[in-house]
Amino acid sequence: MNPGAFATYRRLLGYAARHRLYAAVGIAGMLFDAGVASLFAWLIQPMLDNLFIERDARTIFWMPLIIVGLFVVRGIATFCADYSLARIGREVVETLRGQVFSRYLDLPASHYDREASGQMIARLTYTVEQVAQASTNAVKVFVLDSLTVLGMIGVMLWYSARLTLLLFVMAPLIALVAWLVGRRYRRISRKIQHSVGSVTGIVDEAIEGHREVKVYLGQAGERARFGEINERNRRLNLKVSATNALSTSVVQIVAAGALALVIFFATRPSMIDAMTPGAFMALITAMLTMLPSLKRLTTVQAMMQRGVAAAQNLFAIIDAPTERDEGSVDTARVRGSIELREVVMRYPGRDEPALRGVDLRCAPGTVTALVGRSGSGKSSLASLVPRFYEPESGTILLDDVPLDAYTLAALRRQIAWVGQQVVLFNDTIAGNIAYGALAGATREAIEAAARAANAMEFIARLPGGLDAQAGEGGALLSGGQRQRIAIARALLKDARVLILDEATSALDTESERLVQDALHGLMRDRTVLVIAHRLSTIEHADQIVVLDEGRIVERGTHAELIALDGHYAALHRVRFHETGAEPAPPA
Repeated sequence: MNPGAFATYRRLLGYAARHRLYAAVGIAGMLFDAGVASLFAWLIQPMLDNLFIERDARTIFWMPLIIVGLFVVRGIATFCADYSLARIGREVVETLRGQVFSRYLDLPASHYDREASGQMIARLTYTVEQVAQASTNAVKVFVLDSLTVLGMIGVMLWYSARLTLLLFVMAPLIALVAWLVGRRYRRISRKIQHSVGSVTGIVDEAIEGHREVKVYLGQAGERARFGEINERNRRLNLKVSATNALSTSVVQIVAAGALALVIFFATRPSMIDAMTPGAFMALITAMLTMLPSLKRLTTVQAMMQRGVAAAQNLFAIIDAPTERDEGSVDTARVRGSIELREVVMRYPGRDEPALRGVDLRCAPGTVTALVGRSGSGKSSLASLVPRFYEPESGTILLDDVPLDAYTLAALRRQIAWVGQQVVLFNDTIAGNIAYGALAGATREAIEAAARAANAMEFIARLPGGLDAQAGEGGALLSGGQRQRIAIARALLKDARVLILDEATSALDTESERLVQDALHGLMRDRTVLVIAHRLSTIEHADQIVVLDEGRIVERGTHAELIALDGHYAALHRVRFHETGAEPAPPA
């Protein structure tokens, strides 16, 4: 095991070491297990010689009782060892799974941009389970089978030191097999983890997009894509099985050769007279009992490498940097003044900046609309305010205080967000409105927020009302209903800064009217950043900012920009032409 792998394994064992009582019980159980097995092998000689050759009466009476007693003790020891190690393994898995999930919640948004959701899910479902192999199963095999081998070697030395020495012929070969298997297994394990993540990702995409798959007849393509990665997973697991099978076969052949040598020399005239049949059978029994332990010991390296590869994957996430939170300002409520000064933003791995030297001021209680073509930087600008991303250069101020001077919790307490893709959780309607830090809200406050969001008219018709289930991702609700739940959530939060990201672009006319009514109530007396595809929703904004290729190219009121007859006027004409409406005259 290389130094890096050893350090990882030592760190992993640190998780198991937290459960010292169970570890002590498990080790004691394995000691008894191996000790009883060795004692039984040692008893073969008196059992055969005294029972069948000398026919000793005391041995005839006591031997059955001794054997039963030994195996009762061994059964109890085996149970204690197995349960204790299984308990430690489950505790380690639970701890690591909790730490990884907790770190997921604190990772910066850029991590979610880089890593597929399937890989992240597989890390919690598949990868974390592999750690149990390294933290407990491998330890069990190593300790129990090492003790068994030592015990059996002791029995063999007791009965014939000369014949026992012949066994050491196979030791170098078994060590070589274990080293080769471990190196190959570690390499394959990493590929298996990646392929499991790919399988999870494809399944997640196909399930989430089942409507598109069916409408666009994508079943054949999805089956082919899944079949390809499934086949790759099968081949990798077969390589693991083949490696294990080959190592077992080699160990068996080597052991059979050693056994043949023992039998050959034991039957030489110089030795055959010095051993009783019972002693010879005890020696052979000890050797045969030792062979399965030797075979399992060759897999320890592979099990450890598999667990180490999994642990390295987990520790990479646990050790990943979280969102930067070095601020100290903690305020209950801000006025809502937002200012951007020469802000440049670039997404990780991108050459071209998403924002280029943006200057913008939003006065408290005003509505600022962000307009522009797709990819112009509207959502990028909005995502900087809650610090989902950090600017490469420039400064963003809230109430004349730099954003990074606030604690993240204090900053995000001031912000409510309603997006086009509404996120609802598999909880009740009330639970989705009073989500997170809002969970302590009273029933009356939740209902008032739902009523203000024009949501009570459909909630009242649901079985259970506010206690009705929203379904996974809000699947039991329509798009307009989900949007109004999100607005109710924002109303309940009552934050000074509100960000609306394409909040009505995917709605039908009736749903849009209800959502617009709710939005007008939500936007009152707040500093609002609104991104809207439908320009009719932002005509009454206090200022409209037009972005193009990451730069502000125009700003002003609706009337001013129409009169300017530039980018905004062109967008306005195109959008109204698409909807068949007449453009509004300049005010």
